[in-house]
Order: sequence, then C-alpha cells, then structure tokens
Amino acid sequence: MNIYVGNLDREVTEDELREAFAAIGEVSSCKIITDRLSGASRGFGFVEMPTDEEAKKAMAELNGTELKGRAVTVNEARSRDDS
Repeated sequence: MNIYVGNLDREVTEDELREAFAAIGEVSSCKIITDRLSGASRGFGFVEMPTDEEAKKAMAELNGTELKGRAVTVNEARSRDDS
C-alpha cells in the first residue's frame, strides 16, 4: 500500500522517514518529493509498505505524531486522477 506523508520538516531525510515506518513494519520504498530546480524537499513524501495490515497500522499510529518537531499527516495515497 502506498502511504502519503505530509507536513514534513524540510530537513527530514528519506532514511529518517523509513526508520519511523520500519518501527511498525516492513518498508518497500520511501521517497521524499523534491523541487526539480533547487533539490529542496517540498515537505511531503510517500512510503510503500507491502501489506495492507502493516500500512493501516502505520497510518493509525503515525498520523499526527511529531517528526523533527512537526506533526505529520499520514494517510493512504490517492492516485493523481482522483483529484
């Protein structure tokens, strides 16, 4: 399941984000979205977890928790055409 993680501090690294989710379950991939020109974090990213059970547990446990001083938003990612 693909998980959206928003309101990330611009200093959070992919390794730190992966560690937060790995404490709950297996992480397949982790990507923080960056600006194409500057390379700076855009403040959100995506985490892929192989099982829906672990992903739902991670969303429930991590939504609203602090990561580097900011309360993160964690929910199921929607495809772009859902907007």
